[in-house]
Amino acid sequence: MEAKHEKYDRLIARAKAVDRIRCAVAHPCDESSLRGALEAAQQGLFVPILVGPEGRIRKVAAEFDLDLSTCSIVDAGHSEASAEAAVRLVREGKVDAIMKGSLHTDELMAAVVKRDTGLRTARRISHCFVMDVPALQQALIISDAAVNIFPTLKDKVHIIQNAIDMAHALGLALPKVAILSAMETVNPDVPSTIEAGALCKMADRGQITGGLLDGPLALDNAISLSAAKIKKINSPVAGQADILIVPDLEAGNMLAKSLTFMAGADAAGIVLGARVPIILTSRADSVTARLASCAVAALVVHANRQQPQKAAT
Repeated sequence: MEAKHEKYDRLIARAKAVDRIRCAVAHPCDESSLRGALEAAQQGLFVPILVGPEGRIRKVAAEFDLDLSTCSIVDAGHSEASAEAAVRLVREGKVDAIMKGSLHTDELMAAVVKRDTGLRTARRISHCFVMDVPALQQALIISDAAVNIFPTLKDKVHIIQNAIDMAHALGLALPKVAILSAMETVNPDVPSTIEAGALCKMADRGQITGGLLDGPLALDNAISLSAAKIKKINSPVAGQADILIVPDLEAGNMLAKSLTFMAGADAAGIVLGARVPIILTSRADSVTARLASCAVAALVVHANRQQPQKAAT
């Protein structure tokens, strides 16, 4: 537990070294969301554009003694209008990322996924947790625990590619991807094991690129070298995975929350696959986790600027 936040601290330091991005903060109408945006700005992670009811935003700032002198505000009447205005700023090229404020995630994502006015790309939109688990040496990426409820095999191709591309942005040249199930062998009675085998073969054929895949793997075999050795699993991924791909949202959500509440982990959340990264924070997030989410977005934007052709796929 002494190493808590060490991985996030490295991530935040890395993000501070790149150019600051412009971020639309959608509906920051409570202390947590407004303070979080201002802290990220003070740390040099982004330039905030506050989008929401200007009167309410200024009232919150006055109540909690928050300084808005360096912020611009785009007035929007209510939460849905705030989400739509934030998306519009992206489409107009005025911001590089969106940060969720005090509106519901569903309200924000509804504006993001609209066919004609949203931020869809050819990629499936997916969510990643970047988790700082004190017992592990490296940050652990978990996907998808918040957006895709029962992803299909085709969806998982996009989920994995989004996670790999994000890992590249965080500095991992060849991230190790473990596709999780309840066991480490393909079992015709367990669909997730069959999909894991198919996904690994798709990676072999170049349909998923940039990472080293293996699966199915049970959770212990994915993150514990000793467990993998005991079961005689000969794999460059087993025991040292950087990315965990879960079978469905329920499994991912339970895994992430188990790590948070039983292993002392923090979870930075980000949505990928849209035109820009979308920072999803929770009121329960620590300051460091909130800053880490912003740092991930900044690094993703920087990586996409370096490789614009990848961002467009």
